[in-house]
Amino acid sequence: MISTLWGLMKKADLVLLGLCVAASLYGVALIFSATRYDNGLHNDFLKQLAAMALGLVCYFIVTQLDLNLILTKWKWLLGLSILFILLLRTPLGVADDTGNRSWLHIPGIPFNLQPAEFVKLVFILLLARQLVWLREERHGVSSLPSVAFLGGHLMLMGALIFAVSGDLGMVTVYCLIFLVMTWAGGVNKWWFITVGGGLIAGAVVLWNFVLPNTGLWDDYRIMRFRVLFDHDLDPLDKGWHQTRSLLAIGSGQITGQGYLNGTQTQSTNSSALPARHTDFIFSACGEELGLIGCCAVLLLLAAIILRCFYVGLRAENGFSALVAMGVGGMLLAQTALNVGMCLYVAPVIGITLPFFSYGGSSILTMYLAAGLVSSVNSRTLPSWLQDRAW
Repeated sequence: MISTLWGLMKKADLVLLGLCVAASLYGVALIFSATRYDNGLHNDFLKQLAAMALGLVCYFIVTQLDLNLILTKWKWLLGLSILFILLLRTPLGVADDTGNRSWLHIPGIPFNLQPAEFVKLVFILLLARQLVWLREERHGVSSLPSVAFLGGHLMLMGALIFAVSGDLGMVTVYCLIFLVMTWAGGVNKWWFITVGGGLIAGAVVLWNFVLPNTGLWDDYRIMRFRVLFDHDLDPLDKGWHQTRSLLAIGSGQITGQGYLNGTQTQSTNSSALPARHTDFIFSACGEELGLIGCCAVLLLLAAIILRCFYVGLRAENGFSALVAMGVGGMLLAQTALNVGMCLYVAPVIGITLPFFSYGGSSILTMYLAAGLVSSVNSRTLPSWLQDRAW
């Protein structure tokens, strides 16, 4: 038993694991503080610890997997991913307070599951396979058929998630993962300039000439973007979350108001910082631990992301490299969106802060993703040295 555990430890990327555990425990401490105001939430930090423990088990299991062999069953992975998302339209599906039907409530599991979270990892694996296949066996990754094929994969998953759950935030994360992986996969920069320029031009036309003349101009999704450009537009409704977030972060200054002592974080008033243990946990950190605490959060996440990219650069083949890059891109996208949301420079789209925000699906996905990178790292050395690497 001990020798088996030691073998698992030797094969795993312990540097990445240590960073993930440090971030998770920091997050648990913040969740404990951010839920003290409500007796109904006070056990959430224990649920987070339980999810973290399960995540650690998943990390070591995934480390042992040969990702190249898994991808031989790519049709099954794609089919099961689509089925998993479609389950949201069954009686198991649960809507959140925004109306997005993003969760599955399965009896016996202490937290709801978010299918799109787990499917992100399958998306990364399949996209990496597509990029390698197109480069090695087809017309290259930058030809028109190849770009259309890659774009079709993104459109399939994005449209499916949005149609089934209405979760625009999750679709945005998929798009950013796609952007990082296709760039790393060698798609010609002119495609990014051409498509990106076209999307920007289209957005400008929609924003200035089309949407203001339609009923969609006051839709809550559009309003979340409008308040970014005019903070006084709707401060008591669509801009409320971020107004309170800025107040919390600003009041923390350099060293914060003290752990367990944040004015809004500990307030029972309904007008205090909302979603303080989930979407706005970075704001709660800023209030209680100040700039120093926020910098510690960002440094831990930056170290994890850079470790993923480092492993990708050392990978034994293109597929493995793209998987590690995809995981790094996912973490970078979610970090940028969540922190931007807290700082009132990105819209509120329900994106959690990796390893820190409360959420069983989120923390499990993060450890599964880290396990993919660890699996890649365990195979960067020659086979006769792999069992000695850590």
